[in-house]
Amino acid sequence: MKIPQVEQGTATRLPYPDNYFDAVLTDPPYYDNVPYADLSDFFYVWLKRTVGDLYPDLFATPLSPKSQEMVADASKAGGMEAAKRRFEEMLTQSFREIHRVLKPEGIAVIVFAHKTTAAWESVINALLEAGLYMTASWPIRTEMQARLRAQESAALASSIYMVCRKRTTEEIGEYPAVRREMEDRIRQKLAQFWKEGIRGADFFMSAIGPAVEVFGRYARVEKLSGEPVTVRELLEYVHQVVSQFALERILSRTALRSIDAPTRFYALWRWTFNNLPVHFDEARKLGQAVGAEVTALWKGKGFVKKEKEFVRVLGPKERGADFKRRGRGETMIDVLHKAVLLWEQGEKKQLEECLREAPFPQEALRQVAQDLSEILPEGDKEKQLLQGLLYSWEERARPPFGEHSLFEGENRRW
Repeated sequence: MKIPQVEQGTATRLPYPDNYFDAVLTDPPYYDNVPYADLSDFFYVWLKRTVGDLYPDLFATPLSPKSQEMVADASKAGGMEAAKRRFEEMLTQSFREIHRVLKPEGIAVIVFAHKTTAAWESVINALLEAGLYMTASWPIRTEMQARLRAQESAALASSIYMVCRKRTTEEIGEYPAVRREMEDRIRQKLAQFWKEGIRGADFFMSAIGPAVEVFGRYARVEKLSGEPVTVRELLEYVHQVVSQFALERILSRTALRSIDAPTRFYALWRWTFNNLPVHFDEARKLGQAVGAEVTALWKGKGFVKKEKEFVRVLGPKERGADFKRRGRGETMIDVLHKAVLLWEQGEKKQLEECLREAPFPQEALRQVAQDLSEILPEGDKEKQLLQGLLYSWEERARPPFGEHSLFEGENRRW
């Protein structure tokens, strides 16, 4: 029986010959999520005082070494762009080393978790540059939702486990054909992930693996013009596919046929992030995927609020006391937010006017309200308001005792 051997070193220069391992398993740093070396200092100083004399080589420096730490830390690299570039270069070199030491039929298992496409762009670029491609991937719930990092943030609950092999061909893919193949693969896997209960931001991240399984088989994917398709364009396409897939399941057919782009964005945001703040670029990409321009939604009394580099989506109670007094809503979500505030205050006449003057079919509004109430978690204030409004709708449609309702036939069709 061979005795296991543990060694400490850098991932960018592995001390092993070519084609040496059957498998390599690694969990690289999570981009800018964790300042590993800084956190290590807390333990390092106490260990140095207690056992430093026993292991002088390991505690030779005043604090933990940081010069070769592979993290995207803007404060240590002169800005975020430089930090991203450094992270990607070091990760690419590490993946090249994995490629070198793997046997031709060997596999590499890489674990990664991050909520931003910028981080995933770096990881996928590094994989492809190193000559590795994904053959399978699984989202696995690894993070505790009660941890401090998950409080008041859009932190993920799952990590993506990526199984990779050496790419053995230099085939060039044509983007239209590759797109069709990617969409089929993404939708197939999303249906499986949906059944397994994966939701929200984790659902979006889980689709990256299936897309790269297809994309990464080619040494290069080209548009009809001959230009290469970038990983950024790939991830934008993944957002579109996942957004459409999710909307088809969280909205009814009635709502999907008539819902406007801002309300589509609102529903998808609530399902994905609920009330949590998200970095502007991620918000922009989510809006772009459903045809909504985020920057237009925070103007005036819009339901989007920008807070430095973050974006929040406002519920009806957060949109200001005078919001319900303004003119008729321009979007479905405007109308519904005004309606639930009027219902809460018991202003029945104003509520009737709000719904009657809305430039949307009543059944479509009612169905969007129903779908939104099902998206929101139990105990959510907006969910309670929507449920109250829906009950009021039912009361208005119900005929007095002994009379027939004008909506009776339509109600039967519902």
